[in-house]
Formats: sequence, C-alpha cells, structure tokens
Amino acid sequence: MKRSMALLVAPVALAVSGLIPVAASAQTAAAPYTLSVFAQAPKGLSAPDSIAVLNHHVFVGYGDGHLPDGSDGLNTQIVEYKMDGSIVHTYTVPGHSDGLKVDPITNQLWAIQNEDANANLVVIHPETRMQELYTFGSAAHGGGYDDLVFRGCKVFVSASNPANNPNSGPAIVSAKLSGSLVDVEPALAGNANAIDIPSDATMQLNLQDPDSMTLDNLGNIVLDSQADQELIIVSDPGTSAQRVLRLPLTYLTPGGPAAVETDDTVFTTSTQGFLLIADKGLNTVFALSKNAFAPGAAYTAADGGPFVGTVDMTTGIVTPIVTGLKNPGGLAFVNTSKDAEDNQPEENKCPNRF
Repeated sequence: MKRSMALLVAPVALAVSGLIPVAASAQTAAAPYTLSVFAQAPKGLSAPDSIAVLNHHVFVGYGDGHLPDGSDGLNTQIVEYKMDGSIVHTYTVPGHSDGLKVDPITNQLWAIQNEDANANLVVIHPETRMQELYTFGSAAHGGGYDDLVFRGCKVFVSASNPANNPNSGPAIVSAKLSGSLVDVEPALAGNANAIDIPSDATMQLNLQDPDSMTLDNLGNIVLDSQADQELIIVSDPGTSAQRVLRLPLTYLTPGGPAAVETDDTVFTTSTQGFLLIADKGLNTVFALSKNAFAPGAAYTAADGGPFVGTVDMTTGIVTPIVTGLKNPGGLAFVNTSKDAEDNQPEENKCPNRF
C-alpha cells in the first residue's frame, strides 16, 4: 500500500496507480506541480466536499446539492476509497454531509451534517462500519455546526450560520458526547478581540460565517470565516491564556490586491506527499503532487477564485497553484514519507469525549 501511495508523487506512474493525468486544456497546475484525477463522483452522487484520511484510505463526503439545514429530509453519502481511487464502502448519513475528521485517539470518523441548522453528528467505526448518531441541542448562535478539530483531549466545532449581526454568540465551541447528545460550551465568541497580523493592531471580530477548521503545525486552531474572507488563528482555545489572531485573505489581480473567499485550509506535515482537492462543481477529487513540499506550508481552496493556492501566513496573500476549477472546497494532505505509518489508536486517555 505504501508503494501505491509513493507512485502518486511520480507523474510517470499515474496510470499504473489508476490515477488519470488531467488534460492540459482543462484544469492546470503551475510548475513544478502535477495534477491528476483521484476519483470522480460515483453514479448518483455529486458535490464532493470534506476529505479525511485514515490508514491509507480516503473518505469523501458528498453533499448532493441537498439543503444545508436538512429540512428536505434527505440523506447524503460518505465514500471510502483506497489510495488508487477505487471504492471500498459507502456510508449513508442523515442530512447534508459537511465536516469530516478522524479522531486520532480512537481512529473513528466524526461526520457533521446540516451546517445551517438542525445539525447532527455521526461517529463511524471504519473497522466494523458501525455508525452512531448524536444530535446537537439548541444552538446559542442560532445556526448549525460545520467542521471540527481534535486538539489534545478536547473536540472543537465551528458554530456556523449565526443568526445575528453583529455576532455575539459563539463562533467555536468545545464538544463532548453525553448519551445520544453533543454537549457544547463556548470557546471563542464571534465578537472576540483579535490581533490583525498584517497591521499588528487589536480589533474586534464580527464572524459572520465560521466554517472549516484545521490545526496548524503548532497545534493552533485555524478557523476559516468564509464569507468574511479571513482566517482566525486561536492558541490555547477556551482557556484564560487564549490568544486570537486575524489574517485577512487577498490575491493579486491585474487591478491590484482583492479580497478572496476560501474554504478548507491545510498545512503540510511532511516534505513528501500530495494534496487531495475536492471540487463540488466538477464532481471530481484531484491529487496535486510535487517532488518536495515545503514543511508546514499552508494551502487553501479559494472558492472565490476559484483556484487552490498557497497562503502566506504573514501577509494573507494567496498565490494560485491550480486554476480552471469550478468550486473547490475540501482539502487534505497525504503524508507519503517513509516515516509515515498507519494511524494506530492510542491508549484512550480522553474518556470525557464519550
């Protein structure tokens, strides 16, 4: 399996591993990057979005164009792939699939549905394919829940689609499971004070679209406030030592810098690997490879471009790498270094999650 992963970083071997090089007339990757098709949406599914990687398998949530508050009563699917893009299994979840992350303690998959309202959580056990459904109580911010990260023994969730402007409700909450419920507590207020990285000035936030979340290589939470066109970096979340930074996002146009909306952001965890990119409009998951990635580099899916690019975490400038996309959203970095091993569940020292 590690051999097939290594093939992904070698353009000559793409056909061997089952991946299809992208035609030059379609989507384009700037040199020295190479772009290939990892998987196209299975028949009957559409709008691939969130991506999670576990034990050389890739999980992709498909939104299928269903309503993001779940009011249409429809289900969506999470598809499990091998690294060659072949399908292993399809999981059905109630509502509109959105946030998707692997719990590093248990190797279970946490999937959040209905980011606008009526959110639920499905915990998937990939080894047995068993699923457990949990529901959120009333949302203090008035909306739904979008994405999540695991940080130490805590789980943090973005509180999306706030009802008020200005937003004085929580933008990030901490969460733990209790019976069949997800109990949440505020961790970051939507109107918290933050230091603006480019100007070094303190300002008050008004987060109107908390969305995707990730951890940077220092363990800080990085929240994408999508419509606000900014990243929010939070260290020591939910504690008295909490520190909040703001990074407004722009890209260079012929007319000068312009603000740009982004979705998922990821940080490389190795110099060897590849990026997976889900494009909801093209119904395709792409693989982006090169011989060596810069360690700790930030990449983002700029749906407002639309393109995928690198992020300068000092200036907030996003430099396009992959163009010709339609609606990029989900991103994941796959580590293919020799030091990368299957994620093994650690001794569960975090019983308060359940």
